[in-house]
Amino acid sequence: MSALKNMPIGFPGLLGGLEFDPDVIAIHIGHGIYWYGILIAIGMLAGLFLCMKQAKRFGLTEDHVLDLVLWAIPLCIIGARLYYVIFYYSHYQTETGAPDWGEIIAVWDGGLAIYGGIIAAVITAYIFARVKKIKFGALADLCVMGLLLGQAIGRWGNFINREAFGSETTLPWRMRLWTSAAHYIEVHPTFFYESLWNVIGLLLLLFVISKARRFDGESTWFYFLWYGLGRAWVEGLRTDSLYLFDWTLFGEPIRVSQALSVVMVLVSAAMLFYNIRIKKHSPQELLVNQVGAAAAAEAAEKNILKEDEDHGDCH
Repeated sequence: MSALKNMPIGFPGLLGGLEFDPDVIAIHIGHGIYWYGILIAIGMLAGLFLCMKQAKRFGLTEDHVLDLVLWAIPLCIIGARLYYVIFYYSHYQTETGAPDWGEIIAVWDGGLAIYGGIIAAVITAYIFARVKKIKFGALADLCVMGLLLGQAIGRWGNFINREAFGSETTLPWRMRLWTSAAHYIEVHPTFFYESLWNVIGLLLLLFVISKARRFDGESTWFYFLWYGLGRAWVEGLRTDSLYLFDWTLFGEPIRVSQALSVVMVLVSAAMLFYNIRIKKHSPQELLVNQVGAAAAAEAAEKNILKEDEDHGDCH
């Protein structure tokens, strides 16, 4: 089920019936500059700014963040689009069955799957860490904070596009969308559920998890656990899920994101349990502590050389 993009969005159960009627196009030039793209760009920039400010806490530098983002942003957009097109491929074919390249590249009309972006981000960060000879776990721990912030902001593009909503509900915060000029539906605002879930996860990372990290990669596994739990719940409410081709489980079609979320939660929980309860880690393993120790040793060596020079001058 799809909603009309030129009709108001209402919240009949809130404050006497809040209503918004945003134009999906922010600037009418050429194909138009869509709010969807603007919000994704704002999310990326906000995530970048956060990562640059937090880099030192993980033993990294702002240059590491900037170098990575030059590769990650375009590759993540490509990954998110490819993921979506693969599982909705029938929507991107011509009448003869050939790929409709014009529709495939039309990202301004929506159609980016966040899991595709995450997969591309992980692969890019791993290769970058190997090339730069830095610890992948530390780099990933930093990146997931920016990723959560970007996801929280980007989801509001779905609100303006009147998409990614849930099933019908009578809850006070239900969202009213129009499917025709005479018919509306009142649904779960799942874009908001996921955005709020990401904000809570980010706050936990910033003020709890990252301050007590026992090993590089701990924040990353927490991210996958937290996001997987939230996404598995939200995906179950949505009406526009990507399905795993025509495969079924217990007679029901398999939602790609929900299945991936469950796997992600199980793997993350297992990795956290192993690294916290079974494998012993020392504080010296953290990249930030290794960088700090190296800087302290270098400073001490410089002090010794300076003292030797001063002692020689005295003679």
